[in-house]
Amino acid sequence: MGNGALNGAVVAVAGAGGPAGRAALLRLAEAGAVVVGADNDPQRLAEAVDAARYAHGGATVVGETVDLLDLDSTRDWAGRIEKEFGRVDGLVHLVGGWRGSETFTKTNLDDWDLLELLLIRTVQHTTLAFHEALQRSDRGRYVLISAAGASRPTAGNAAYAAAKAAAEAWTLAMADYFRKAGAGQEPTSAAAILVVKALVHDAMRAERPNAKFAGFTDVRDLAEAVAGVWEKPAAEVNGKRLWLTEKP
Repeated sequence: MGNGALNGAVVAVAGAGGPAGRAALLRLAEAGAVVVGADNDPQRLAEAVDAARYAHGGATVVGETVDLLDLDSTRDWAGRIEKEFGRVDGLVHLVGGWRGSETFTKTNLDDWDLLELLLIRTVQHTTLAFHEALQRSDRGRYVLISAAGASRPTAGNAAYAAAKAAAEAWTLAMADYFRKAGAGQEPTSAAAILVVKALVHDAMRAERPNAKFAGFTDVRDLAEAVAGVWEKPAAEVNGKRLWLTEKP
């Protein structure tokens, strides 16, 4: 088990049941963190938690089905974590979703309604629920996973890019909160954005063995980058977009 910056840290992972969430649970457990995952799919979450426990015997990895679209439920989840483990040192936001269209004129605004909930509302709720606990931590980190398209939207990705851009702006506002909360001192907590073109995992490669997935970030590399946010001082990552792909 690890003995670095994450050793003994208590880290929550929102969207823990997906491929990126599973990779994050494994990497954080390997680093010695207490990991608390949440997902809206109980079976998928249980499988991810069991995999992390099995891979790293002795690691504390737990899961809970949480409705992140409900602010009170999200706040209750944050409170239970702090009550049980005594602290919260991180929230990794891995709730995802994608909708696109052939052209700009064919954009379906129903896609926006869905993406606003998945990509923005869950960010709003987790930041509001966890910000005070993260500020109390001596190594608090909020990590948002965003997409390069937020900086250069394409015609068919208007809803997705706009939702990602809004999530980034909200996270940067949280970073400003951490900056100001230090009252002129170096911040100990940070909100950072990891930017990818898109994610790829083994199941995708198996389904499309001839695809190159150029510029995509493997979920294991993403998990490594997530862990790396704790390896740097808060001031170096707070309010920063950390690019894992080529800037557009």
